[in-house]
Amino acid sequence: MRDMVEIGMGRTARRTYELDDVDIVPSRRTRSSKQVSVAWQLDAYRFDIPVLAHPSDALVSPEFAVELGRLGGLGVINGEGLWARHADVSARIDQLIEVAEKQGADAAVTLLQQLHSAPMQPDLLAAAVAQVRTAGVTVAVRVSPQNARALTPALVQAGVDLLVVHGTIISAEHVNGVTAESGAEPLNLKTFIADLDIPVVAGGVSDHRTALHLMRTGAAGVIVGYGSTPGSTTTGEVLGIGVPMATAIADAAAARRDYLDETGGRYVHVIADGDIVSSGQLAKAIACGADAAMLGVPLALAHEAPGRGWYWPTAAAHPSLPRGVPLQFADDEDRPSLQQVLYGPASDPWGSVNLVGALRRSMAKAGYSELKEFQKVGLSVR
Repeated sequence: MRDMVEIGMGRTARRTYELDDVDIVPSRRTRSSKQVSVAWQLDAYRFDIPVLAHPSDALVSPEFAVELGRLGGLGVINGEGLWARHADVSARIDQLIEVAEKQGADAAVTLLQQLHSAPMQPDLLAAAVAQVRTAGVTVAVRVSPQNARALTPALVQAGVDLLVVHGTIISAEHVNGVTAESGAEPLNLKTFIADLDIPVVAGGVSDHRTALHLMRTGAAGVIVGYGSTPGSTTTGEVLGIGVPMATAIADAAAARRDYLDETGGRYVHVIADGDIVSSGQLAKAIACGADAAMLGVPLALAHEAPGRGWYWPTAAAHPSLPRGVPLQFADDEDRPSLQQVLYGPASDPWGSVNLVGALRRSMAKAGYSELKEFQKVGLSVR
C-alpha cells in the first residue's frame, strides 16, 4: 500500500525515498566476490558490467565510448551535442572550461547555449559513429523526442546499434507543436519503434504508469530519472520536478513485472539515471530493481573523459531553459584511468573508484551471484 501523507487540508502526497534513504540488508550466506557475475544483456547485446555513460559531451567522446566498450560498458554519444556540431570539440571544451573558471557558471552556460546553436552536421556525427563501430564495440546514440524522427534515418545509415530516445521526462507520445497550420504530428514511440530494425531505449520516467506505457511501445529498455547530479543539475529549481530514485526504480521494476505478465514473457530492462555518484548508490539502484545504471559524475573523474574533470548534464545546453551547470569534480592532473574507476584498485575510501569491484563485493556480502537475483535483496529505510 502506498504511503500517503496529508500536506494540507484536502491535499495528499505520496511519501517517496531517495537512494540514500535505503540500505541493503544482507540476509543470506555470503560468498566470494569472484563467484559474482555483473554481466547483463540488452536485446542482442551483452555487456560485462551494468554501466552506461550519460550522453554528456563532458563525458562521451568517440574515444571514451570505445574505451568504455572495451571495458565492458556502453558509452552513449549525444547525437545533438558538440560532436555533431563542431569538428574541433576538444578546443571548444577547453574554451568552456576556461570561461567557467574565470567568469563563473552563468557565463559557461551561455557559452554552452551558443555552442549548441551551431547547426548539426550529419557527416560529423556519422564519423563519430564510424569511429566507435570500427573499434568493434556497441554503438549507442542519444536523440531527443523532439528530433528523433528527423535524426534517426541518418544514424541508422551510419551504423548505430542502439538508439536512446532521451529527455528530462518523456511519454509514449511526444506532442511537438501540433497545429493545423504546421501539419506536424506527435512522435508516437510505438509506431516509431516498430518501423526500426534496431532496439530503442527510452526515458526518463519517474513513475509506474509512464514506465509501463513506454514498455508497451516496444522499447527494449526504459530509463528511470533524468541524470540528476547534486549541484550540477537544476531541473528541480527550474521545473519543480524531482525524481526520488529509490521509489522510482522500484515503481519501474513493478511495471516490468506487470508487463512481463501482460506479454507472457517479454522482459524490458530498467536503467537508473540519477543521483548515483558512489559505488554504494550503484549497488542500491540495482537492489531497488534496476538492471543497469547510466552514470555521469563517477565516470567524469576518468582521465579519458573529455571534460578534464568537469561535468555538465545534457540539459545544461537547453536554448531557453538550461537545467544544469558545468562543475569541476576532479583536478585535471590527478584523475584515475577509466580502468581504475571501474575496476580499481582504490585508495579513495568514499566509493568513487572501483565501482564494479564494490558492486561485486556488495552482492557477495548479501549472498547473490547474479544481478537479477540481487534485485530481491532485503532493503531497510533509514
